Amino acid sequence: MREHSSATVLNGTVILPRRAAGIWWGLLGIAAFSFTVPFTRVAVAGIPPLFIGSGRAVVAAVLAAAALALTRQRLPQPRTWPRLALVAGGVVAGFPLLTSYALTAVPAAHGAVVIALLPAATATVAILRTGERPPAVFWAVMVLGSLTAASFAFLQSGGVGQLHWADLLLLGAVACAAVGYAEGGLLARELGAWQTIAWALLLAAPAMLVLAVASVLNQPPSATPAQWAAFAYLAVVSMFLGFFAWYRGLAIGPMAQVSQIQLVQPVLSIGWAALLLGEALTWTTVIGAFAVILCAAAAVRLRLTPAS
Repeated sequence: MREHSSATVLNGTVILPRRAAGIWWGLLGIAAFSFTVPFTRVAVAGIPPLFIGSGRAVVAAVLAAAALALTRQRLPQPRTWPRLALVAGGVVAGFPLLTSYALTAVPAAHGAVVIALLPAATATVAILRTGERPPAVFWAVMVLGSLTAASFAFLQSGGVGQLHWADLLLLGAVACAAVGYAEGGLLARELGAWQTIAWALLLAAPAMLVLAVASVLNQPPSATPAQWAAFAYLAVVSMFLGFFAWYRGLAIGPMAQVSQIQLVQPVLSIGWAALLLGEALTWTTVIGAFAVILCAAAAVRLRLTPAS
């Protein structure tokens, strides 16, 4: 048994597979989130944005409560609840509500700007929060990738033009999601990936339920089956299941580098918008997608290179 006790040798061989696992979990989460903007655009055509932003959280909270009860999860420690409040405020309340209102005024392709700016915002919050030190060249790739993704999304939406009120909501959504992603990724290392979003959903459930009821009383939803199906996806996948994979990837980390996988999301979102909503898909999409994916791949590659 002494011969098998030298686990330190084996630990060195599993570092790279573990890091690669973080990348793949992150990609799975981003693939799930890539439908969020197009499906929100579908849903707001027949459902009030306040109900979309709050109702999806209520549905996800019911699923979260069931999962926590079935697996007999213990309550988090008291010191953890303020951190869960940051997650709830960022990704359960802030991002869904702000993007739902914004997408009543701008097309899905324009909404993809949110996704294009998220990697830089998430990486910045993560570094401020954790003190991670990625290589300097990583920052150059991150800036280039963010600018490329933002330019791509703006071009697909018809140009930058003047600052629309919806753009301010989108920028607020970026800030909310960045805080929620970064803090959620840290909590996932302590509570578990799905447990983190589940407890955050339960924490936000009372406020979200009040908003959902107020929305129904003020303007009852009147939607088609397709619009309700889009809402169901937002509630079950975007608000709950997608975070299983995403927070798992961030927990494996390093968080700043894993967050750069989000650079692929605007490409996917605009592609889904073209397929599902009939939004224009031109040759610039192919060029933009190629450039964004190259930058994301470079960032992931640098993520595997230890800083000096």
